[in-house]
Amino acid sequence: MKFENFEDTLKALENSIDSTYGKEKVFLSDALGRILAEDIIAKANNPEFETSSMDGYAIRAQDQKLGNLEIIDYLPAGSYKDNLVVEGTCVKTFTGSLMSEGSDSLIPIENVEVVGDEIKIISPVPKGFAARPIGENYKKGEVLIKKGTKIRYAEIGVLAELGYVQVSVFVKPRISILATGSEILDFGEVKENISQIRSSNHVTLEAILNEAGADTIRSPIVKDDKSKIREVMNEALRHSDILVTTGGVSVGDYDFVKEILGDMKPKYIVDGAFIKPGRHIKIVKIGYKYIFALPGFPYSSSVGVFLYILPLLRAMSGRSFEAKVLKAYIDEDYKKRSKYKEFTACNLVLKDGKVTVNLDGKKTGSSAILNNMLGDAALLCINEETTEIKKGDLVNVMVL
Repeated sequence: MKFENFEDTLKALENSIDSTYGKEKVFLSDALGRILAEDIIAKANNPEFETSSMDGYAIRAQDQKLGNLEIIDYLPAGSYKDNLVVEGTCVKTFTGSLMSEGSDSLIPIENVEVVGDEIKIISPVPKGFAARPIGENYKKGEVLIKKGTKIRYAEIGVLAELGYVQVSVFVKPRISILATGSEILDFGEVKENISQIRSSNHVTLEAILNEAGADTIRSPIVKDDKSKIREVMNEALRHSDILVTTGGVSVGDYDFVKEILGDMKPKYIVDGAFIKPGRHIKIVKIGYKYIFALPGFPYSSSVGVFLYILPLLRAMSGRSFEAKVLKAYIDEDYKKRSKYKEFTACNLVLKDGKVTVNLDGKKTGSSAILNNMLGDAALLCINEETTEIKKGDLVNVMVL
């Protein structure tokens, strides 16, 4: 169905997913940025025993009223002694040391005065002070990191703490990117006339998809030659899970990609959408492989990746299909320019304790203005029926 509303196209794409990516084991040192393929569950409490969080003396809190306590031993971190704190005694204890049996509190060294083999209580502490309880970090059986989580510094640290050497992650999807058009030049190509432009599509999409965790293959740019485009598309599809093309899907005489897709007799998932930019987008499936045919303008193709390809990648690696959308107050009036659902580059700002959005520095024009995505850009999402938005209205913003 052509020009379906945006929600219908998303639902059609989500319903087309019938598998997830495979899994592999990688060493922890190579896991940064990968997507976790299993729940990480604590096999024991942490800490397993009461532990000191400061340098000081392990005591029974009730004994502080005695004024002076006898030092019966020293317990450095990493050592174990079969000590027993009884009435009137204490054990010198260091950060990370186990709390001695019988003690219930840790009095810091600055709260006491050492007199011979005794401490004099200068400033008492409440019961339990500086004694880390069993399971303070996490308890046995607790799910610490959920399947589908992108592994960052904190996940690496927790996995190391748990003793993981290798971890199960989803295999990176392999995505081929093909830009088409006789007017665009690849890296290093010399301009032959003033009508030619340097392609940014293929490298922009490559960057977005790499950042999303894909393994990308950037094909050489192909001029408007139907047989050559078909050849490169078929070759790319052989060694990729997803093929992304830019250009050739509109209604011009040289828009060959849509014709080639028709010749392939694929299953059409999306054949146009009631959105701006990107209303000529086509998403098809051949077997288990996807082809995303995106428009040729740089801003338009980038938005297409955020709207459609990234949700697919998320879902196929155990994460939520839906994009993150926030409510924000708009800082200026906005007049909608089309009858479609619009996705407009904007700035998301925390202002006076409120999440706000503005269009400072964002230019109005065609879907070619890629520089509108500079900075921490987000997408202002405006429904079809909306014609204008007033300053102070609450709007939907997609976080990229």
